[in-house]
Amino acid sequence: MDVVGKIIQVLPAQEGVGRNGNPWKVQPYVLETLDQYPRKVHFEVFGEDRIKQNPCELDQLVTVSFDIESREFNGRWYTSIRAWRIQQGDTTQAAAAPAQPAAPQPAAAPVDAPMDAAQAPNVDPFDASAGEGTSDLPF
Repeated sequence: MDVVGKIIQVLPAQEGVGRNGNPWKVQPYVLETLDQYPRKVHFEVFGEDRIKQNPCELDQLVTVSFDIESREFNGRWYTSIRAWRIQQGDTTQAAAAPAQPAAPQPAAAPVDAPMDAAQAPNVDPFDASAGEGTSDLPF
């Protein structure tokens, strides 16, 4: 999954040693989407090598590719959003843009095209006197 937004917080990195003795490091960020109603997304970059490959700065526009994972611990569920790639700027609009310009549209609609509301006759469907004799109803 991908999300586009601006980095609004760079939280302190966390590090430690796992049960197997291997060191680990996590860099958390908060991103705000660019939607009409912006949402805040807390995500993490896990692993020192990924943190170095995907540096982020405050107020930077990024596209984040991530995985969502939920796990249970002591009867409670926890969800994490782990980024595996962070690209600078909004790369989703470039991919969605057409490669070639659209063909010009004809100026006039075909003769058998349906009428829009401005061209339709103003007839009240509930008025019994309007269009008498043209109805296919039996009454």
